Amino acid sequence: MKKANVAVLVSGGGTNLQAIIDGEKNGIIKSGKVRLVVSNNPDAYALERAKANRIKRTVITKKQFKGAEGFEKELIRVLKDNKIDLIVLAGFMTILSKRFTDTFSRRIINVHPSLIPSFCGEGFYGLKVHEEALKKGVKVTGATVHFVNEIPDGGEIIFQKAVKVQEGDTPEKLQKRVMKQAEWKILPQAVEKISCEIINNK
Repeated sequence: MKKANVAVLVSGGGTNLQAIIDGEKNGIIKSGKVRLVVSNNPDAYALERAKANRIKRTVITKKQFKGAEGFEKELIRVLKDNKIDLIVLAGFMTILSKRFTDTFSRRIINVHPSLIPSFCGEGFYGLKVHEEALKKGVKVTGATVHFVNEIPDGGEIIFQKAVKVQEGDTPEKLQKRVMKQAEWKILPQAVEKISCEIINNK
């Protein structure tokens, strides 16, 4: 069976990468295969996860290429050389330019730890999202998988899943629950959905 070639872009621990790898193993992802993991941080633990699963991995940093433009050029070259069909941003701490997102239009997806349009956009990532949700006193939060365009968290929504906020929640507790109950569920589902569409349109 033909599969879409998937690249996962990471910066840190790689828990969302792990959710995708597990999604392949347990049959949620049938139409895509992770062929490449790219990190902009040479110390990212996600690279160890890739190694443990025999996935090709590479490190590209802005420092190597003296800024964003050279970095993106190299990233585009590596993705094209590896014939990547779908790019998944999994805790990738770099805002991508319009030039980059236009090059892979509707081929880049991201998972965000809130129900967009709440608590999203520039500066909203990691624990800050959950801190702001608790500050606001929301009763329900969750996660969103969306297409990536040049506006941070601005692309079309693919999947969302709600998670209840509980009494006594700290940002850390809420972050864990949103990951387990939402992010790690809808991200593999979205990878399957878009991979399937890519294969059928080839």
